[in-house]
Amino acid sequence: MIEEIGKIKLDLTHYPGEDLYCDGEIEDELLTIARDCSAVEYQRIIEERKSWEVLYHFSPLRENIVEWLPIGRKMKVLEVGSGCGAITGAFSRKAGEVTCVELSKKRSLINAYRHMDADNVTIHVGNFQDVEPDLPCDYDYICLIGVFEYAQAYIGSETPYEDFLKIIKKHLKPSGHIVIAIENKFGLKYWAGCREDHLGVYFAGIEDYPEGGVVRTFTKDGLLAIAKRCGFSETQMYYPYPDYKFMTTLYSDRRLPGRGELSDNERNFDRDRLQLFDEKRVFDSVIGEGRFPLFSNSYLLLLGPSLSEDYVKYSNDRKEAFQIKTLQKSSGFGPIIEKHPLSKAAETHIEDTVKAYEKLTERYRDSLLAVNEAKLERTADGKPYIRIKFLEGKTLEEILDERLEKGDVEGFQNLFDEYVKRISVGEEREIADYDIIFANIMVEQDNNGCYKLDNTWHLIDCEWTFERAIETKEIAFRAIYCYLLEDDKRNKLNVDLIMNKLEIGQTEAEQYRRQEMKFQKYVTGKRLSMAELREAINNGCYSLADICEGLKKRSDDDRIQIYENTGNGFREEQSFFPEEDGEQLIRSAEGLVEISVKIGRGRSALRIDPGSSACLIWVKQIVWNGQTIPLKGKHLQMNGFRIGEDVYAFPTEDPNITLSLWGLPGEEENHLQAVMEVTKMPMETIKHLQKRGLFS
Repeated sequence: MIEEIGKIKLDLTHYPGEDLYCDGEIEDELLTIARDCSAVEYQRIIEERKSWEVLYHFSPLRENIVEWLPIGRKMKVLEVGSGCGAITGAFSRKAGEVTCVELSKKRSLINAYRHMDADNVTIHVGNFQDVEPDLPCDYDYICLIGVFEYAQAYIGSETPYEDFLKIIKKHLKPSGHIVIAIENKFGLKYWAGCREDHLGVYFAGIEDYPEGGVVRTFTKDGLLAIAKRCGFSETQMYYPYPDYKFMTTLYSDRRLPGRGELSDNERNFDRDRLQLFDEKRVFDSVIGEGRFPLFSNSYLLLLGPSLSEDYVKYSNDRKEAFQIKTLQKSSGFGPIIEKHPLSKAAETHIEDTVKAYEKLTERYRDSLLAVNEAKLERTADGKPYIRIKFLEGKTLEEILDERLEKGDVEGFQNLFDEYVKRISVGEEREIADYDIIFANIMVEQDNNGCYKLDNTWHLIDCEWTFERAIETKEIAFRAIYCYLLEDDKRNKLNVDLIMNKLEIGQTEAEQYRRQEMKFQKYVTGKRLSMAELREAINNGCYSLADICEGLKKRSDDDRIQIYENTGNGFREEQSFFPEEDGEQLIRSAEGLVEISVKIGRGRSALRIDPGSSACLIWVKQIVWNGQTIPLKGKHLQMNGFRIGEDVYAFPTEDPNITLSLWGLPGEEENHLQAVMEVTKMPMETIKHLQKRGLFS
């Protein structure tokens, strides 16, 4: 049975008649968006709804994980577990034929409605094991994006992952590729305090899933071992960053990240998280030890002949006119760098960038700042892209960091002075690169890996060049501003000294900061950045300091404090905390508190403070020297309200029970005993009940 949604075909031959899993009402919301809204509206809807689910299913960044694959119009793609179609659109635009397999009909409808103009997509609705025998065996690419970890849920065998891969392999062309995107069970974000993506439990993968379940993720070695057992001899591992869901950068073993590159780590869109350490610093340490592949947050495993793509960086969180991707490829002549437009509107930006290279080259022609070679090329279908010469060396940013780490302030200042001198050449000309930050300058080195001030420096990126004169000190200020923002370790830098060198006062500095904000909005347009979306969705990120402070506050809040009145009222200096590890105080997990303390002679009253938060207290017993004190008598006063038999509510952060000792028998050493059950409650809840007259 075939059902059509626009040009999309839904094959319901193996649909069991009902969806065997569902995420609830949110899927109805997603279906409404897909059916009633166009793709150009998705960003607005994401920002308005402030919902993880809407962001996850409709963000265009989801496509990045497969957009870079060299899929041609004559190729066939199989997408297993296509879900709501987050990446189906990328396949439909690149391939000649796309086959999707998805268990849920509702999710398949969402996919169909959002891509209803694609005439090359067929969605098979049903269990993969039922659909699989009907699939052909000539796919160029078979993609398992966020799917492989569930293999044991639908492959009932002792070796579900190997068996699943062997089944998939049967449908692949001899020269084809299988693409697996999956979380790394040892991903650094999990060590740092992110919950495991599938279970929402802290450290579940690191602890090897002690609670069981059907989901399993793997380390790099674990994935490669499975591939080897299935007969795959050609494998290529990629490392999506920050992870495969919203990838902005893709690394490989031929192009691993360098220190300082991995700074976008607060990505907890779906739930709150801990932050046990600074992930950027730990990534830098891991990279320095050569262990990044072990701790990459996600993997993309390519099974099949090696591809030339070594590195991809996406800049598609900008406004459409500036959305591009940067590729590094291997070739027989060494690495190649390319910049490609990701939209029709961005083609003009690509062409303008090449013109900027030419004009900047003229400006700096006779200086020691060389503009890297860039050439405008065209793809087979006529789209423009830039080919840039690949340069070896260290960035000025790396060298400046080395000077700071060694405490070489003079060396840092000399480099900065040289930087200002070189970028100032031709300052009066009506052409300037606003983005000459330290990371965009490559410094030539000799055979011993050393650099000299008279070596040529190369400007490696001219994307943000404007046909107007810009003062050197404004460009230099921005370079320092960006440098400091990216790493708080750089705060040891004496910024005042640099500002004085540049002759920039506070008023001018504030003007430049406002200019930087305007520039960022110029690049992104009205779009919220991913960092701003994370803030809008508002899942907490709690540091270790926050946790310790919270525990301390909670501990202080829970402490029982007893005040003694010797005739001058209740004072802090005449109070004490019963020892919890001795015989004075016994506390149970259920909130039961038993107090047994000695009180000297000469006290007129005692005050028991059961904590520092609003609460309910069931006073079971108060005994003075063996005499039970009536709770309704003249000897007891409370700043709470009676709500039941011996139960009191305290709508205050300073609840207390006062015991007057007038008329009670006294001795040289007196014995106070109290038994009560303390239950914390929100202040507003108690006040609400109080207003409704439920307290006596």
